[in-house]
Amino acid sequence: MSIQKDKVALIEYTLTNQHGEELDASNGNPLAYLHGHHNLIPGLEAELEGKSVGDKFKATIPADQAYGERVDALVQTVPSSMFQGVEELEIGMRFEAQSEQGMHSVEITHIEDEQVTVDGNHPLAGEALTFDVEVVGLRDSTEEEIEHGHAHGEGGHHH
Repeated sequence: MSIQKDKVALIEYTLTNQHGEELDASNGNPLAYLHGHHNLIPGLEAELEGKSVGDKFKATIPADQAYGERVDALVQTVPSSMFQGVEELEIGMRFEAQSEQGMHSVEITHIEDEQVTVDGNHPLAGEALTFDVEVVGLRDSTEEEIEHGHAHGEGGHHH
């Protein structure tokens, strides 16, 4: 059996950036994902296609196949009065912001007087990411999983 659309695969992985710093790892708690439903970044899903249990590989995914290139338009400067109810604004704070595209996460990158610069790019936008992956499980999905578009059960976090 190999990984293809509508199969649920369990993967152990370590994610590093181009400087070799570890950003994330499954650490014995494999990620279960439903293949072919955009639950992983496109470049990683492409690498996993056709793999079987026991396969190990290392792949470097360019930014445009990962979280996308950085988009300057997503960096905005707004008055600090927009952050009502936040006592202390600090660089690095993340907020959920409402936009025409729905909810997205922004990070404060600069504060000057009453002006706050927020960056709506994904923290890993513009980065090539290296995944060290081992396929540890593979099964057919359930109808419910297909309907919902993601795997149920093991491994609750998404990438």
